[in-house]
Amino acid sequence: MQDRTLQEGLAERLYWLIRLRWIAALGAFFTALFVTQALRFSLPVKPIYTVIAALFACNIIFFFFLVRSEKKSSISINKIANAQISLDLASLAALIHFSGGIENPLIFYFIFHMIIASILLSRRASFLQATLAVFLFFAVIILEYARLLPHYCLREFIINCQYHNRIYIGGVSFVFVSTLYIAVYLTTSISSRLKQREKVLNAANEQLKEKDRVKSEYVLRVSHDIKEDLAAIQGCLEPVVRGITGELNPKQLDLIQRAAHRTAKLMFFVKALLEVTRIKLSKEIKMDYFSFKDTVCEAIFYVSPKAKDKNIAINSKVEQTIDQIRGSKEYIQETLTNLLANSVKYTPRGGKIDIGASDKGNRILIEITDNGIGIPKNELPRIFEEFYRASNAKEVERDGTGLGLSIAKQIVKMHDGRIWVESEEGKGSKFLIELPK
Repeated sequence: MQDRTLQEGLAERLYWLIRLRWIAALGAFFTALFVTQALRFSLPVKPIYTVIAALFACNIIFFFFLVRSEKKSSISINKIANAQISLDLASLAALIHFSGGIENPLIFYFIFHMIIASILLSRRASFLQATLAVFLFFAVIILEYARLLPHYCLREFIINCQYHNRIYIGGVSFVFVSTLYIAVYLTTSISSRLKQREKVLNAANEQLKEKDRVKSEYVLRVSHDIKEDLAAIQGCLEPVVRGITGELNPKQLDLIQRAAHRTAKLMFFVKALLEVTRIKLSKEIKMDYFSFKDTVCEAIFYVSPKAKDKNIAINSKVEQTIDQIRGSKEYIQETLTNLLANSVKYTPRGGKIDIGASDKGNRILIEITDNGIGIPKNELPRIFEEFYRASNAKEVERDGTGLGLSIAKQIVKMHDGRIWVESEEGKGSKFLIELPK
């Protein structure tokens, strides 16, 4: 699992390197264009543009290789990483040769490449790449010094050509090589520590996930057992409350009714806890196409009696283009029903609730708006946490599990959607859900 995570991280950084290479190639093109056309430097334009064109072509090839190799072994990804860095070094050496050789201050761009290589590759591979950079650097200056390669002097930039000056070559070479290896050493040292820490954090994260799974399974088993016992208690209390077992005096009836009420509340809480635990443990939920309009109508139907009791109007508007969507109808309906029920609960008598859905291409946006009590601004970030209830909600309704919005968030997440809230205390709330069609 850790190797897979590291492989994905390396692939992500290689995509970043490919994007960076596009920028570098374009930068080299426009720089060459500027110095030859605007500054009138006498440089061999065709070879320079040929190197840049080859860099563009290789970058395209690397991109497709990376896409194909991303799901394969980490060896393939590492090979692509090494090949990309080697290509960059060879391209830079060619560009340096055609634009002044050792006289070109851009030779120190080798160091930038080595810092990138040290981030992407292992320490051994990074030092091998640094050695390749040194080899390419000396190959250019030695071959030019021996006149085996032509030297393109930057006469517009320096007074005298220095490619045959041994003292100049020695000084630049010493600074170049020492800086290169020191940069690789420092970068690989920092990078290796960060990678090690990343491994530790990934391992800790996996342990936490496993502990959370074990905890959820334990809660599921215990809650299920409690639910069965509560159901048995309710089954015993109901005939007594209804007088089937005989008439009770007022004090006895009051105590039995209190017990039945508390049992019902506890049963509601246990059911909610079971629901959120099941959703957590479910890696997949059964999905199929269903009518979203019908689902909205059914959700409104379930909360209509309580809304009528408080004289609250519920208005719905679903765009005509929204019909069949793919998902779990039961879970989506449950989410909409819970959100509408919350709006009814926390909206004063005579208020209004609007539920609408708009077409956003391959996704839909659901909005449930009320003019209820709203949510305090400082409590908005916690509103989807398990067992959390807003302070003003507790004042309106003492009883509540604090699990409804957490369940809604889990359901939306399993549908590859997102849910958020916009609210102002005293003015109402708007819950927004974005779901894929």
